[in-house]
Amino acid sequence: MTKVNRIAEFQGKLSELGYIAERNLSASLLLFSDMKRPLLLEGDAGVGKTEIARVISQLYDCPLIRLQCYEGLDVNSAVYEWNYQHQLLSIKMLEERQQNNPNGSMESELFSEKYLLQRPLLAAIMQEKSPVLLIDEIDRADEEFEAYLLELLSEFQVSIPEIGTIKAKSIPFVVLTSNGTRELSDALRRRCFYHYVDYPSFDKELQIVNKRVPEIGPQLARQVVAFIQDLRKIDLQKVPGVAETLDWAAALLNLGITSLDEDMEVIQDSLVCLLKTREDSMRLEPFEIERLIARAV
Repeated sequence: MTKVNRIAEFQGKLSELGYIAERNLSASLLLFSDMKRPLLLEGDAGVGKTEIARVISQLYDCPLIRLQCYEGLDVNSAVYEWNYQHQLLSIKMLEERQQNNPNGSMESELFSEKYLLQRPLLAAIMQEKSPVLLIDEIDRADEEFEAYLLELLSEFQVSIPEIGTIKAKSIPFVVLTSNGTRELSDALRRRCFYHYVDYPSFDKELQIVNKRVPEIGPQLARQVVAFIQDLRKIDLQKVPGVAETLDWAAALLNLGITSLDEDMEVIQDSLVCLLKTREDSMRLEPFEIERLIARAV
């Protein structure tokens, strides 16, 4: 089978799982899967980056382990920490045992793997079967933590001072996402394949809506996508993503709408699915909504 056919086949498998991907994204995911290189997905919030990790875990029938990044994320939250309560409860037993065996090492017993709490990064490399490791919104973490990731992404091992180096039992499928809130280091980018995920085109978003909300019907599906595509051109604080498109499509069906020009008041009420800040709700005035509906229908 040629590489082109393999890409098309992979694209079809993603579609069967409900994820519509362009050929270039399918090619990126195929290479990432085959070569087990980390994949950095960059793009605005809401374009479907996190969903890619979920679909890959479905495709390979493997666990999805997620690390949500934030400012101040440290090793204790991301990699491991010691179960101090369990250790304290065991100290008395160990002290009694050491009285009978003075040559025993309390430290070696207390700092062993049975007292180790695995956080996402360590848990990912301890799996017998390769999981998908989603490092979500890496741009929200500090540069110091990003630097810490380099050992994991280069060698797939974790260094624990009390135990030593723990090497991966299996190489995870590593997906990193970034919303572009800060520039990532060259060192991190060099270790990753890269793909920029943009808002979907009209045709792609229409396919997504029809795939995920099949009962919507062709007319309303086209109107919903046309409305959303135009709405994204307005200067909003929070641009609606694909998830908001699907929520709105489902909400319109729930409200009994079959065409956007049926009931202006109901359409306005349903926009709670799309407008997520007070400023955006005030920005989109009724005449603007009517204009968007007119263009969509």
